Amino acid sequence: MQLARTEFKAGLRASLPLFIAIGPFGLVTGVAMAAGGIPPLEAMAMSILVYADAAMLAATQMIAADSPALVVVAAAFIVNLRLFMYSASIRPYFAGESLWRRVLVSYALVDNPYALFIQRFGAHPEAPGKFEFFIGLAIPIWFCWQVTLGIGLLVGNQLPAAWKLDFAAPLAFIAMSIPLLRDKPMVAAAVSAGATAVLAHGLPLRSGMALAAVVGILVGLLSERIWSVKSA
Repeated sequence: MQLARTEFKAGLRASLPLFIAIGPFGLVTGVAMAAGGIPPLEAMAMSILVYADAAMLAATQMIAADSPALVVVAAAFIVNLRLFMYSASIRPYFAGESLWRRVLVSYALVDNPYALFIQRFGAHPEAPGKFEFFIGLAIPIWFCWQVTLGIGLLVGNQLPAAWKLDFAAPLAFIAMSIPLLRDKPMVAAAVSAGATAVLAHGLPLRSGMALAAVVGILVGLLSERIWSVKSA
């Protein structure tokens, strides 16, 4: 019990520095959703149920562009494919936990908690207290995201309609993507996805965004394989 409390508190402390990044991004995302015409209650419900920043921004842009619902869902699914990789990576650490604990971890498994969890337990998968540490991370990050996104929604809905806020979602995407461009495969994925989005802008059903996501993922994976072979 003492170990569980210690690990939970360690997770809480590790999450606090992330508020500096999560808070502004939540605000911008809330403003973007308001600018996209999504009512506040629906936007908050989407944030709680989906709880995936990139997918929400992609869906917001497509909803604002009057894309068909099926295309919006497909784009969000494609953008969230990275979470499948997170899940496969983290599964051995929680294989012995109860079903409800695994469900809770799967819901809260987003970029920041995953990265900090692997940083702490990646080399020590047998160490105790993994669930408590992860939950200590996930709870404050979840609350920070929901609160700041809600504030962004309130601010965005109070701004005059004459103010053009269509740039908010692309700006949030840029802010989220730039820190990830740390190696050649990521740069190749970003460039190819951006170029595809521009070239496919006129595709029917507003499907250019979904196509851009697919192209970016495939180019990133292929580039990673090519550069890993060259460096071998």
